[in-house]
Amino acid sequence: MERKKIIIMGAAGRDFHNFNTVYRDNPEAEVVCFTATQIPDIEGRTYPAKLAGKLYPNGIPIYAEEDLPQLIEKYDVDEVVFSYSDISHVDLMHKASMVLAKGADFKLLGFDTTALKSSKPVISVCAIRTGVGKSQTTRRVARLLEAAGKKVAVIRHPMPYGNLEEQIWQRFATYEDLDKHKCTIEEREEYEPHIDQGIVVYAGVDYAEILKRAEEEADVILWDGGNNDVPFYHTDCHIVLVDPHRPGHEMLYHPGETNLRMADIVVINKIDTADPKNVDRLRNTVREVCPKAIIVEAASPLIVDNPQEITGKRVLVIEDGPTLTHGEMPYGAGMIAARKWGAAETIDPRPWAVGSIKQTFETYTHIGSLLPAMGYSPKQVKELEETVNRIDCDLVIIATPIDLRRVMKIDKPTLRVRYELQEVGTPNLEDAIKRVGGIL
Repeated sequence: MERKKIIIMGAAGRDFHNFNTVYRDNPEAEVVCFTATQIPDIEGRTYPAKLAGKLYPNGIPIYAEEDLPQLIEKYDVDEVVFSYSDISHVDLMHKASMVLAKGADFKLLGFDTTALKSSKPVISVCAIRTGVGKSQTTRRVARLLEAAGKKVAVIRHPMPYGNLEEQIWQRFATYEDLDKHKCTIEEREEYEPHIDQGIVVYAGVDYAEILKRAEEEADVILWDGGNNDVPFYHTDCHIVLVDPHRPGHEMLYHPGETNLRMADIVVINKIDTADPKNVDRLRNTVREVCPKAIIVEAASPLIVDNPQEITGKRVLVIEDGPTLTHGEMPYGAGMIAARKWGAAETIDPRPWAVGSIKQTFETYTHIGSLLPAMGYSPKQVKELEETVNRIDCDLVIIATPIDLRRVMKIDKPTLRVRYELQEVGTPNLEDAIKRVGGIL
């Protein structure tokens, strides 16, 4: 029987997992290529034979998504499988329409088709958009589990932007592990806070292999989601965050809406800085869409050392990259701190941007007078450093999950802004998890 020819649309994460779980050893399907988007410079690689399996002795090429119409014709493709996250329903259907117009089928894989089963209890922390507060929520859940005497392993949604053969599975317990694996800023932002808390983090490409290794040392698996993707594992307790700074997005983005409809616990975060009307709107949406979910309300209070240094200063605000780019947030903790403590001016970084940082502003025109901490490669980190040091300002506010001063030299005064999850009222996360999964 002739194998069905398939292209997987991705962004170096969900696409590889979908291939590994559904297509790698499937004799009825031939994945002719992947396409890649969202992340700079991840196309042009090959998904290696070591990962692709016996049906693909030469590996599988990865092309830019912009080439998809030509690739469908070139390979006479039967089916295109969409496999990445944090995309609006409208944009998703535009892509589907293009594929359908080319004569191919357009497909989305369901959760049960791709989710792996663990021998250990699994708690997942996911969201309806990038930048809602998954990381601090995951850290909070980890502290609760450890306080209950459980040994925790965090498994992070993939970010394999380097050599794929070297990233089949990765274990991070120390800063030296980050250096050994040549982690990008994006990876460090997700791994370092867990390491600081004494939690081991796993990540990579093959999430069956990763799960097997994590199960060897953990009582509970804690899935730390990326973007607004659904978990790679079946979960005993699915926690989903929603954002009152972006009301309505919970029903407008894929697969964030799927996450919400699957939720056991919904955390309405950032209520301390959001319009109360938006918080009420979210409560009503959650009750309508997933009436069985337990609602937990939370704040993300700012942690700022010497905040008086902001007052009256001309400041450059650096925020988390993905939150500003495909997360479409117009501001973050750094801008909130600048306004709260009376900065005289927030400097627009765009006139000074160089290389890929300049290209980022051209691609994501909504960003405005904030600098996204883009760092998907050593070259991009250097361009970010050069951009910061070219800017005339009194103070740099670093509002990223890691301290950027560890990975670049900034030639002007700096101030760090951080935040942690703080539940407000009852039920809190501990109460909710006890009611759902029996894990605590």
